[in-house]
Amino acid sequence: MTNSSYLCAAISKINHFYTSMKKILITLLVAMAATATQAAKPRYVLTVSDVRKQTVTGFGGACCDGAMKPFGTDNACVSRLYGAKSKIGLNILRMEISPSFTGDNWGDYDWNGSLPSAKTVKNRGGIVFGTPWSPPGDYKTNGTAQGGNAQDQGYQKGKLREDCYDKFFPWLNTFLGWMKSKGVEVDAVSIQNEPDWWVNYSGCLYDPQDLVKLVKNYAWMLDRETYPNVKLISGEPLGFTQNYTDPLMKDEECRKQIDIVAGHLYGHAPLVYMKEAAKLPTQYGKEVWMTEHSVTDNTGKLPTWHENLIFAEELNECMLAGCTGYIYWYLRAHWAFCGTGETQYGADNKKDELLPRAFVMSHFSKNVTGSTRLTTSRDKTEGESDEYEYSAYIKGDSLIVMAIDTTANARDLLIKLPYQVKSGQLWLSTGNEPEKLCQKSDVAIDEPTKEILVEMPARSLSTYIFMIDRGSTAIQELTPASCLPSPEYYDLHGRRLDKPRGLCIEKTADGRTKKIMMGR
Repeated sequence: MTNSSYLCAAISKINHFYTSMKKILITLLVAMAATATQAAKPRYVLTVSDVRKQTVTGFGGACCDGAMKPFGTDNACVSRLYGAKSKIGLNILRMEISPSFTGDNWGDYDWNGSLPSAKTVKNRGGIVFGTPWSPPGDYKTNGTAQGGNAQDQGYQKGKLREDCYDKFFPWLNTFLGWMKSKGVEVDAVSIQNEPDWWVNYSGCLYDPQDLVKLVKNYAWMLDRETYPNVKLISGEPLGFTQNYTDPLMKDEECRKQIDIVAGHLYGHAPLVYMKEAAKLPTQYGKEVWMTEHSVTDNTGKLPTWHENLIFAEELNECMLAGCTGYIYWYLRAHWAFCGTGETQYGADNKKDELLPRAFVMSHFSKNVTGSTRLTTSRDKTEGESDEYEYSAYIKGDSLIVMAIDTTANARDLLIKLPYQVKSGQLWLSTGNEPEKLCQKSDVAIDEPTKEILVEMPARSLSTYIFMIDRGSTAIQELTPASCLPSPEYYDLHGRRLDKPRGLCIEKTADGRTKKIMMGR
């Protein structure tokens, strides 16, 4: 081989060596970049305090005419949704007090319609309340149950005539008596559905001062002697605002009569409006219920997973706003909890089969019902839905942490708890597919700790349920009994009482409960 041949061969080997080294170097750089990316996954810290807020009565929906057809004969939907043994665990049912009942004569639309479903809910330990869309037409200024906002009704605004104010609560007593005679003791009655909304269907308008006058002067006529456990709910305005809540709370006589302040969320974000409207009722020991709203109901298809996460954020924001009861609109609808069977909305919209939105609700209804909310370092306090949202609760020996991530990227979450915990369970939902809903797994905890590092998957709803380690020093770190607030009292349906009476539940500030018997 000539010298030039040796030289060419050497140069070729050198080039091959550098090419190989370049490939190795590129591979190493890619691996290092991947490692760096993984290491750079964002970490959020969530600190849960032991500052206690409202106790949550529960979650539910409406059993009204319309999407619940065949009305009055089908309670299959309710049977799948209600009770501790159901997959969803709802415990509050809203029904309409329709105005059509007169004596023994029934129309097509009457109190009888919700009776089968109401019986099912009561038999499973739930709460049933009634809401009038309108009092009887002959009590009103336009002479009809309709709201009056239609040309064929002459655009006559339907209001309760002042000379009929004294008939209103006796009419509610008639409803309570009829339901009791059919085996259902109604737990609460409302004054009016959306008194601020002029409609062409069944409706009745009230100004805030109309409601004050009605409640202040006539609510004593609600027969609480015959129905000692019935609660009175304020009017439920379309927009949950202080305009309708504050006047009732500022009047001493009204405060004595109203047990629950309620409203709806249409066009009114909970952390913009409900939060402010809840301040006075909470100050006076009243419950605050969101009694109607529907989310993404204007689409011609089943909700996407992102839309279901938006629903989860609404539930979460209502809790952060001070809500003690959340009642969705229809139970059966393609944008609700049970399918309608209408195939135009998708093949998965099967009649009375549970929809993904029901399982999103179950994160709250199965876990948060009966709990007391705790504040966290990342409580959202204002505005519309966010990319990440959190809330926390205590129930007996359980610490519950809710985390919602609507983004496309996973992240780590370091949870700092106020008490040591010894074990944990995760409920995880990451999509509409059955295998992605409410997956349950254990959270690895080797020894009692106050800090747990978890991974938050992208586009996920996570509920962590940690068990407090009562046998460790954690119990000594609780607030001394002498510094704790006074006990709270609830009836056997979980409704808060202003004072103990009858057979009820006493709940101390450390979350412990026991049944007690007191005189009325």
